[in-house]
Amino acid sequence: MSDLTLILLAAGNSSRFKIPVKKQWLRIGHDPLWLFVTNRISKMFTFANIIVVAHPEELTFMQKMCDVTIVEGGETRQHSLRNALAHVNTPYVLVSDIARACIDPDLIMRLIDAKEYADCIVPTLGINDTIVYGDETITREAIKRIQTPQLSRTAVLRAALDTPLDYTDESSAIVAHGGTRHYVEGDLRADKITRINDLAVLECLGAPSPMNFTGNGFDVHPFEDGKQMVLGGVEIESPYGFKAHSDGDVAIHALIDALLGAACMGDIGMLFPDTDENYKNIDSKVLLQRCVEKIHHFGFVIAHADITIIAQVPKVSPYKEQMRKTLAPLMNLNPARLNIKATTTEHLGFIGRQEGVGVIATASLHYFDWING
Repeated sequence: MSDLTLILLAAGNSSRFKIPVKKQWLRIGHDPLWLFVTNRISKMFTFANIIVVAHPEELTFMQKMCDVTIVEGGETRQHSLRNALAHVNTPYVLVSDIARACIDPDLIMRLIDAKEYADCIVPTLGINDTIVYGDETITREAIKRIQTPQLSRTAVLRAALDTPLDYTDESSAIVAHGGTRHYVEGDLRADKITRINDLAVLECLGAPSPMNFTGNGFDVHPFEDGKQMVLGGVEIESPYGFKAHSDGDVAIHALIDALLGAACMGDIGMLFPDTDENYKNIDSKVLLQRCVEKIHHFGFVIAHADITIIAQVPKVSPYKEQMRKTLAPLMNLNPARLNIKATTTEHLGFIGRQEGVGVIATASLHYFDWING
């Protein structure tokens, strides 16, 4: 039985990445970066357990994509690591950041082979350039670039992190707590992805799959007297609106379901439950914006959408162009790739009896092409 657990930290906000897609959701083939790295390192050694730390809003979706343990992250790297350590039962733990995507198997083995030498085993790189701090030139041989992964004694690391002080790596916390640190040779392939340009030098990363994904959505709402009707993000002249927890914009609700369906991210009820008072009477355009932001964060780009509004009343045709111009910018979509149609049921069924409106929507997505921009 292995005495080593692997922890991979993937709960960051990618604030320095400067693109809509979060770093951990860039696609390598079909796999997001966090899953690509998890699968890659898991083949290098037989770990007792593999733990991935996720952003709270991404945890459920990540759990559907793999069989490893997914743990909710915290506000800081250190907080996230403490959360993960609560699930570790082995005497040793190997901690790395998802942003170090191309770690070499030899580096992993150098760390494991040295695990008895100190409380924390650390890969380092030297500095080739002259180093000046203030006005003082520092001997570059004394300078080390600290990398991850780092291998630690679990009990020592837990104790070292039980502090309000915040450390940027495990070894700094352990040494500050009185523990020991041993250095092994690092690897340039373990350099961290911090900005989009860093991806260009990492040879292990393949291109995202060019596949397109299609989702369908359907929604229906009955009429409610004396309420403003909002349909497709546009106020419609009508003596009644829609009975609903939100503003009842049935067209946007169907569109959100189509987008979530294409991304395999559940449905509108999971994202915006009607039991949550935060969504009471909310403008559905806000819900669409939040949905689109989440889809972009998860590595997708919206390519096309088609909406069919089924209504005996009101007359929708006069509003179709306004709907198109309202909804397309909310999806970062060229209006030419958003189609809106309207039809009736020829007086059949509840729609024909003028009791409500139904909408069918279809949306297509593809992965963000981080290679070609």
